[in-house]
Amino acid sequence: MDRKEQDVRILAIESSCDETAAAVVRNGRGVLSNVIASQIALHTQFGGVVPEIASRKHIEKINQVITQALDDAHVTLEEITAIGVTYGPGLIGALLVGVAEAKAIAYAAKKPLVGVHHIEGHISANYIENRDLEPPFICLVVSGGHTHLVVVKDYGVFDMIGRTRDDAAGEAFDKVARAVGLGYPGGPKVDRAAREGNPHAIEFPRAKVEGSPYDFSFSGLKSATLNYINKAKMTGQEIPVADLAASFQNAVVEALVSRAILAAKEYGYDRLAIAGGVASNSALRAGMKRACEEAGIRFYSPSPILCTDNAAMIGAAAYYEYIRGTRHGWDLNAAPNLKLGER
Repeated sequence: MDRKEQDVRILAIESSCDETAAAVVRNGRGVLSNVIASQIALHTQFGGVVPEIASRKHIEKINQVITQALDDAHVTLEEITAIGVTYGPGLIGALLVGVAEAKAIAYAAKKPLVGVHHIEGHISANYIENRDLEPPFICLVVSGGHTHLVVVKDYGVFDMIGRTRDDAAGEAFDKVARAVGLGYPGGPKVDRAAREGNPHAIEFPRAKVEGSPYDFSFSGLKSATLNYINKAKMTGQEIPVADLAASFQNAVVEALVSRAILAAKEYGYDRLAIAGGVASNSALRAGMKRACEEAGIRFYSPSPILCTDNAAMIGAAAYYEYIRGTRHGWDLNAAPNLKLGER
């Protein structure tokens, strides 16, 4: 049997929010194609993702991105080993489009179906470019809807040790960006504005959750930032947008970095990874890299394109689920509130 026949090639589909994506991934770490149809421009006029519009756009785009992913990878559907798809968490309508498509393809092509947890996909993005990274390690997952500290005990085996008690970090970025007039999507725009500002210009609070050293809380920070903006508007003062963005971002980064480093030290891991859309933030990447170097911890991060929603990460996760024996039936359904580790 030649090497090509031994390869496990996953056709992966991702549609949990506002990116319609498909990819072909070989043996969990080799990306043969990664096609993303973004809806950012469509939703910008509304200041955020409109679920009904996102679902309709997924229906329009999904066949196109899958066809392109197969073409870019120079493989046929017959050469695909299994179909991987995000089935939760996410927007119910958006997830249903991807799940229905994956089931139809798997049924018609007589291929195994592997449902993937979206957060497991984000964590698995680290395997694509970091060939030496294997479990166990600590992973900080930071996105618009999630802020988690996870012990990755093995491929597909997780222990959640910290989470946000209120707003996710990415959600706080979006709300502050909207309030100060930077617009949507908030994360990249705050990051860009912050590069011109002083991160110590405004002292914003850093909340700690009593009795839960690895948990996060960004509601107080968000409220303090919005109060600063509102007070400036009421008193006719000019808002120093760059300084405000830098100071707010600095407070978020300090909270994320300090808890991740504490967890790595106290749990005894010398490898720490970040994942999720906010993991593309330049200040977070720089701050975590610096803190890991000081603590003697090896730091891993995906390229920014693999931090935001994409199907390559789903293909990586699906591969490890596939070789562990995970298979889903035709009753696989979208699970918008799926918890990490649930089957």
